[in-house]
Amino acid sequence: MGRVQGKVAFITGAARGQGRSHAVRLAEEGADIIAVDICRNYDTVGYPMATPEDLEETKNFVKKTGQRIVTAQADVRNEAELRAALEAGLAEFGKVDIVVAQAGVAAMKGQPAMQAWTDGINTNFVGTINAIQVALPHLQEGASIIATASAAALMDAHNKPNPGGDPGGMGYMISKRLISEYVHALATELAVRGIRANVIHPTNCNTDMLQSEPMYRSFRPDLPNPTRADAEPVFGVQQAMKVNYIEPEDISNAVLWLASDESRYVTGMQLRVDAGGYLKWYDYHV
Repeated sequence: MGRVQGKVAFITGAARGQGRSHAVRLAEEGADIIAVDICRNYDTVGYPMATPEDLEETKNFVKKTGQRIVTAQADVRNEAELRAALEAGLAEFGKVDIVVAQAGVAAMKGQPAMQAWTDGINTNFVGTINAIQVALPHLQEGASIIATASAAALMDAHNKPNPGGDPGGMGYMISKRLISEYVHALATELAVRGIRANVIHPTNCNTDMLQSEPMYRSFRPDLPNPTRADAEPVFGVQQAMKVNYIEPEDISNAVLWLASDESRYVTGMQLRVDAGGYLKWYDYHV
């Protein structure tokens, strides 16, 4: 018996990166998967989004585990599209037990600048709300909601040396902080119903978002055209442990735990998978 045997997981941003990793890890432990991704680019995001072929590859990886999967191309910013995707999965599996609101973008240095802010807020924050709220009417006691925020959500953003200089980058941080507050409040309302809701805060994670030209420029503003080789040594500034980034599988293991009955009394948690990054920014407090 797998750790989530017989459960059904609804996962956004599932075509590649962390979302794909979560889908495969949950399937390895017995879950059937409803996998959603937009599969088209944003004008304000300086790296390519996943493709329909990527989503098909996720489907093939899940099938190799022996579990079933339904896929759909849907924009998390559009509640109707997400609802249709979920309903297609419900028609196949009859239920949903796990929600993993993973979809997100980093519109760092995006142009037009305020559209980059809007795209980040609408995808990361509103998209998370949409993914959770289309599933809420179908969740029963024992269900688990898991939202992906970021270690960036926990950083002190009050010191802004260049106000208005990068709305896309600031929109990323703020959207992730809002996710944290939203899930905290939601967990309180769901606790008496036996449904759990938690947030995971990854640090730098080895995905296409991190390994991108806009992110390289954010970490190496001293260089006009920084490369991966230029930026990777600086990625380590985020972590206390001696790593430049973590892998998607490191987050997936936390997702699996929060999705399983092993964490049946864990709710309202802000779970940091950050290689000690938080320790560099804050003193101990209760």
